[in-house]
Amino acid sequence: MFDLDKIQKALKEFQLDGWILYDFRQSNILAHRVLDIPTDLTITRRFCYCIPAEGSPKKLMHQIEPDSLSHLPGETRSYLRWQEWETGIEWLVDGMKIVASEYSPFNANPYISKLDAGLADLLKRFHLEIVPSGDLIQLFEAVWTEEQCLSHKKAEVITTKSFDLAWEMIFKEIQTYNSLEELAVQKMILDHFAANNMITDHPPIVARGENSGNPHYETGTGKNTLIKEGDLVLIDLWGKLDEPNAVFSDLTRMGYVGTKTPEKEEAVFQIVASARDAAINKIEVSLSSNHPIQGWEVDQAARDVIDQAEYGSYFVHRTGHSIGQETHGNGANMDNLETREERHLLPSTCFSIEPGIYLPEFGIRSEVNVFIDKNNHVHVTGGPVQKNIELILNR
Repeated sequence: MFDLDKIQKALKEFQLDGWILYDFRQSNILAHRVLDIPTDLTITRRFCYCIPAEGSPKKLMHQIEPDSLSHLPGETRSYLRWQEWETGIEWLVDGMKIVASEYSPFNANPYISKLDAGLADLLKRFHLEIVPSGDLIQLFEAVWTEEQCLSHKKAEVITTKSFDLAWEMIFKEIQTYNSLEELAVQKMILDHFAANNMITDHPPIVARGENSGNPHYETGTGKNTLIKEGDLVLIDLWGKLDEPNAVFSDLTRMGYVGTKTPEKEEAVFQIVASARDAAINKIEVSLSSNHPIQGWEVDQAARDVIDQAEYGSYFVHRTGHSIGQETHGNGANMDNLETREERHLLPSTCFSIEPGIYLPEFGIRSEVNVFIDKNNHVHVTGGPVQKNIELILNR
């Protein structure tokens, strides 16, 4: 829900004169979320909403859609001609010097870089300094409500149960038929989701053997997709309750179709698990000592462990991503690889921790979710943290 008082309080804390929220045909979904624009409302022309640190907001709307943001407070000015758009922008920011917007210098963080470069040029014409709105976005888009926390906990029960069902299915099929297809396990998980009012934006990953060495493997497309005794199996699954504003649970676990894990696979798993635990420890130590921590620092804590084990070139993605109403949410990511994530980890936000090592013959990933509550206490969600590869035939 749009909360002007809360936003203006945050602007003052960040020492900003205002926040420019611009969109054209949903090119800036973040603005839609912050402004609580109904998902069924179609706005065909560009608009701009300016929230000052003090005083009343201003809206710049096209003449044929002047009431599109009628649910929001503030004075509205309509434009028709492009010249009126430009003078309208000048009116919006009159008296301001430093404004936040969905902008990232040099596109350093594409997850928040939604401001049109041309509009940035126009704002700079009026001698404005534009700063990234990354932490503002987190406060009003990535922070969970109590209801969302509860939905995550409920989803976690279902996602965690999925692994037990998958290992049991593999065990039984191996005992009876000596093999089964990756796709069969994937379908069982999706059926489990459907039976428990869960939805997902993409089917889970079930990857055997060398297929697990592909971080974004599409289940069933590998050269060999038949799970047999002696195979390593990676399962990565994510889902949320099928209800408004629900948030995801996103987990990855490893299994081995046998009674004893091969030495190399177990050794690599322990490196990955140590990297996972180092990342979590970095967060816990920082927050318990009231030290602000940025996403890149968490990634580096995990990456250092894998680098020291001389597998750094096989860790080919960031350590974690924000989790929200989308699997990959709009808060801080744990990333010092693809981007240098300088957004802070904030109370009431959630993200994944999922380091991995991907070799030609197999891949290992261990993924948990971390929720920071309103008191800055760290909660690792997703059932018991996996300490060893699951031995599927030890049942």
